[in-house]
Parts: sequence; structure tokens; C-alpha cells
Amino acid sequence: MNKKVMAVAIAGLFAAPGVALAQKSTVEIYGRANLGIDYYEAQGAANPYNNREGRTRIYDGSSRVGFRGTEDLGSGLRAIFQIETGINIDNGSNSGQGGQANTSSGFWASRDSFVGLDSNFGRLTFGRQSMYWANGVNAQFAANYINTEIPWTNGTQLGRISTAAAGSAPARVSNTVQYTSPTLAGMNLTVSFSPGTKESVQNIGAGTQVDGSIWAVTGRGTWGPFYAQIDYADVNVPQINTAAGVGQQGQGQAYKVGGSWGYMPGARVGLIWVRTDLNNAQGTVPGVPAANGDVNQDGWTINWEHTFGNVQVMAQYGWTNDMKGGGCSTATISCTDSASTGFMVGARYFLSKRTWLYTSYNQVSNDINQFADYTGGAITSTSGAPLPLGADPKIFALGMFHAF
Repeated sequence: MNKKVMAVAIAGLFAAPGVALAQKSTVEIYGRANLGIDYYEAQGAANPYNNREGRTRIYDGSSRVGFRGTEDLGSGLRAIFQIETGINIDNGSNSGQGGQANTSSGFWASRDSFVGLDSNFGRLTFGRQSMYWANGVNAQFAANYINTEIPWTNGTQLGRISTAAAGSAPARVSNTVQYTSPTLAGMNLTVSFSPGTKESVQNIGAGTQVDGSIWAVTGRGTWGPFYAQIDYADVNVPQINTAAGVGQQGQGQAYKVGGSWGYMPGARVGLIWVRTDLNNAQGTVPGVPAANGDVNQDGWTINWEHTFGNVQVMAQYGWTNDMKGGGCSTATISCTDSASTGFMVGARYFLSKRTWLYTSYNQVSNDINQFADYTGGAITSTSGAPLPLGADPKIFALGMFHAF
């Protein structure tokens, strides 16, 4: 009996420090599960052979799990960290609905993850972080409510041709340093910089070197029921092909301005304008300017949401203009008839504050030289190359969302 008592006492001595540490820990586990069933199709392509026939899918809408925490260092200084990972609960892999890679899931820290310091003078962090992409409360249907939304709410399709074309609208960027200022008079500022993907070997002698940088700034403000946000990003992707003896450089800029009015709890209406510029684009996709082509494209989105008891309804309507610029004269297909329109209607029914059921219908009508598609979260059923020119994607979805 005495031996048993002694063993318990010794075990207690070793366990006590661990219990004390656990009580002082600020680490939080959080996440969400967002899954459902939908129907996707893209008919009306310029070449009917390229139509995407309708298919029923079980999809994952950016489910995730994360760890975050803080440590008080004294004098108003805090250490902070976050490690957030996207998880595809529908298939247990990192592939999207078309079999394409989903870079926001399947690996540790695939979503916003960082370590840094926070104080009364602002926050400085290093890691994989978002720049330009998010819209705050101006439009959070795809981010926090349902499955997806109008494709150009975060930037025109022109900006998603390819990173090599230096036109990709930045979203979640690896190797990023970010500073966020304190909030003064309801406003603050975030400045981000990434020197590019430095993990790859930069061997000029082998033939091709790909390197570059991205920097972005976001200003946001809240004044009572009004919220406004402005974003700018500059993407620089030089390419040097020494084997051919040719030097090429691509550059792109992305602009975004949005504002909204929360006219009652759970109800908001707003407008977002986006613009993408491609300079010296090295496009190889039909409808994209050839070498040294400069083009730009504008887009608009109107957002609305309103809550009736346990039901919240939402809607979007938006359009993009034709591509314009001097590079259009060298495009493989003319920039004319490159506009698109789209809309989304949806609703969610709250089972609790953290759990709801939802339904949505999304549709885009592309002109004969446009290929706007639902690319966020790799939810499109088109893998690899962009959607066929002129095809009109549609998605009808029923889903369930649970946050923890």
C-alpha cells in the first residue's frame, strides 16, 4: 500500500508543472467544417466540344483547423502566432473538384500562418499571409457564409491567367513580412512584402531563372455602420532564359476599392470595384496578349445581405468590362467581347451561432472571348487550363457550415 501511495505522490510531483503550464497556456484550437452537395456545369463554349457537362459533386468549402496564441511579454508587448491548415474533408487530399491542386489545403500552414510581435505601435509578423484578397465585411459570402461567390469580387479574371504573366491578383502569399498599424480614428493600414518563392534553385546556367517580388498595401476604416477598404498590389515576375539569350519581364498591378453600409444588425449593402493591369504579359492562353502586351480590365460587384430571424438572405450582381490596352492589338484573340456578368442568390438558416444550413445559386455569363470561372478554393471542375472561352459556369449548392 505504501509503495502505491509513494508512486502516486511521485507521479503527482511530475504532473503538477504540466498542469500549471496548461492552465497558463493561451493556445486556442479553432476551425470550421464546410461541406455540401452541388451541381456544376459550363455550357456555351465557343467550341461546343469544350463544354463542361453537368456533374453532381460532394464538395469541401475551405474547411480548416488552426492553432493560435499569445504570450504577454510585458510593457504592452505580446508574442503572437498562428498556424492554420486547410483540410479537404470531402476527399482527404489537397486536390480540388477538378482534380487540380488546391494550394490552400493538404499541408501544414497552407493557410495564413505566422509568428510575430504585437504592441501599441502595431503588429509585425512573418509567414504565409494574405495580401490584397480579403474584403472585410464588404463581401464575406465565400469567405465566411456559403460555398462561393462572383469570381471577380477579389480581382478580375485577367489577373488569374498565370503567375508567369505577372498578373495574378495576390491572395495568400508565402514568405511574407507584414506590418499592421494601430487603429486611429477607426482606420488602420497593412503593408505586406514578399521577395518571392526562394525555395527553388535559381540556376541561370541551367537555362531559366524565375524570381520576383510582391508588395501590397491595404487601408481600412470603420465609422459606425459604414466600412470602407482600399487595396493595391504590385507583382513583379522577371524571367530570364539564358539558353535562348532572351530576357523577359512581366509586371502587374491590382487595385480594389469597396464600401458598405450596415443598416441594421445582420444586414449590409455595398459596392466593390476592382482593376487588374498586365504589363509586358507573356500570355500563352487564347484571349491573352502575347509578349510585351499591356492590357487592363475593370470589374464591379454589388453585395447585399439581410437577416430575418434565423434566416439570412444574400445576393450579388456584378460585371467586368472588355479588356483594354495597347496589348490588345497583339492578342491571339481580340479583346473585344471579353466582358462578363454574373449573379449569386443564397440563404442560410441558423441552427445556432456556429452552425447553419445554406443554399446558393451562382451563374456567370461570359462573352465569346472571356473565361471567368469560380476558381477560389479550387472549386471549379476545370483542371489545368482556364475555362474554355465563352463557356458559362453555374453552381447550385446545398451545404452545412460548422465553426468551432
